[in-house]
Amino acid sequence: MVTMMEGSASAFHGVHIVSRRLVRPSPSPLLASPGRTASSEPGTVHLTPWDLQMLTVDYIQKGVLLPKPPAGGEHLVERLASSFARTLALFYPFAGRLVVNESGGNKSVTVSLHCTGDGAEFVHAVAVPDITVAEITGSLHVPRIVRSFFPFDGLVGADAVAGSCPVLAAQVTELADGVFIAMSLNHGVADGTTFWNLFNTWSEISRSCGDADRVSTPAPVLDRWFPDTCPVPVPLPFAKLQDVVRRFHGPPVEECFFTFSAESIMKLKARANAEMAGAATASISSLQSLLAHLWRSVTRARRIPRQQETSYTVLVGCRGRVKRVPHAYAGNAVVRCTAKATASEILENGLGWTAWQLNRAVASQDEAALVESVASWHRVPRFAYLEGWWHPTVVVTGNSPRFDVYGNDFVWGRPVAVRSGGANKVDGRATVYEGRDGGCSMGMELCLAPEALARLVADDEFMGAVTTAGESFHSQLWKCDG
Repeated sequence: MVTMMEGSASAFHGVHIVSRRLVRPSPSPLLASPGRTASSEPGTVHLTPWDLQMLTVDYIQKGVLLPKPPAGGEHLVERLASSFARTLALFYPFAGRLVVNESGGNKSVTVSLHCTGDGAEFVHAVAVPDITVAEITGSLHVPRIVRSFFPFDGLVGADAVAGSCPVLAAQVTELADGVFIAMSLNHGVADGTTFWNLFNTWSEISRSCGDADRVSTPAPVLDRWFPDTCPVPVPLPFAKLQDVVRRFHGPPVEECFFTFSAESIMKLKARANAEMAGAATASISSLQSLLAHLWRSVTRARRIPRQQETSYTVLVGCRGRVKRVPHAYAGNAVVRCTAKATASEILENGLGWTAWQLNRAVASQDEAALVESVASWHRVPRFAYLEGWWHPTVVVTGNSPRFDVYGNDFVWGRPVAVRSGGANKVDGRATVYEGRDGGCSMGMELCLAPEALARLVADDEFMGAVTTAGESFHSQLWKCDG
C-alpha cells in the first residue's frame, strides 16, 4: 500500500526528487510459505543494549548501481514500490515508529519500536543527464553526487523518535544509463546483517513475481534477545533521550573505491601467515590480511610520528558467537573491538605481525565476553559507539565481504557496483564488500583526509594489491586530490 506525500518534486545536488510516498506493508502470497509469518496486529519491540547504543549513530546507507532496465520510467518505479511493500510485510517492525517514554522526575528514558505499520518512505528521483554509470564507476574517486542517492542523510537514530520520521526509507534514482537503488535504515533498530537480509529479500521478491517457491532468503527472526539479568525495557538514566546524543562534525574527507582480486587477496593472506609461521597459533584470515595491508599503508600515508599510537577498530558480528542469537536475527548484534600499536611497530614488524594484532582483537570477543558486556551495559550505559572515530590516527572497518551485494538482481540484471551514502563518513573509515567477481575478491570504500588519500594512491606498495582498470594512477590521483 502506498500513500503519496506532499511536496513531491524538488532538486538536491544534481538529483531531482520526482515523488515521495509512504509504503505500508502489503499482504502477499509469500506469507503463506512455510516459516514465513508477519503479524497484522500492532506490537512493541523493546530495544536491547546492542540497539540502544546505536541511537547516536547515523542511519545505515547502502545501495547498488544497476544497468538500465529494458523498460524504465513509472513501470519500474511502481514495480519496485510494490515489491518493497511486500518485503515490509515480512519485516513488519520496520514499518513502525520509534517511541520514547520519558519520566523526567525519575530521570529515566525507555525507547521501543512500535509496530504500527505506518510505513517506510519511498523516494523516486532522477539524476541530471550527465550522471552516468561511468561517472560513478569510472575512477577510484567516488563523486559527491552519490550521497544524493540516499534518503535521510544526516539523521541519527534518535532523530526518529516520537514518530517524526520512519525508521526505513528506500530511494530509486534513475541515471542516464542505469538505476541506483538505495536504502537507509535506522541503526538503532538493526545492523548490517539485517540490512542486507532485507535488501536481498526485496530484490528476490521483485524478481519472483510472487512465486513463493523462488524466495529463498532466510525469514527474519523478529524477536529480540536479552540476557537474563537485563531489565526489559532497558531504562536509561537520562531526563530526555536527546541528552545522550552527541553530534560530530569532523574535517572534510575524500573517498575512493578500491577493488582487490581473489589472487591479490590470497597473496596477502599467504604472506601474512608465512611471516607468522611458528609464532601464530591460529590462521590469519583473508580479511585480516587485507585490513593489515590497509593499516600499514594508511599509517605511511598519514605520516604518523613513529612513537604515536594508532588503532584499528573492527566491527564484529555476534551471530554465531552467541548461541541464542540466530543468523537471521533482525536487530543489532554487532560490537566493536580495537587493536593498538605504535606507528613504528606497524611499519617495522610487517604485514603478518599487524594482521595478528587484528586477529587477537577479534578472538577476544568470545561468547562469555559478549554476553557479559551486554548483560552489564544497563548499569552504566555508554553511548560512545563512535568515540575516537574522529582521531587522525584511527582506522575503522564496518560491513562485511560475506554480505550478498551482487546477488541483488531485481529482475533485469546484476549490480554493476555498490556504494554507500554520507553516513559516518569520517577520516579512516573503510567499508568492505564482497567483490563483484566473486570468490575471495573484495571491494573497499575508504575515506581519508584529502592529502593522505592522495599519498595513498601514489603508494606503490598499497596500489600493488589493488585491481585497477581504465584510468592511469596519475589521473586517479588527481581526482582524489581535488
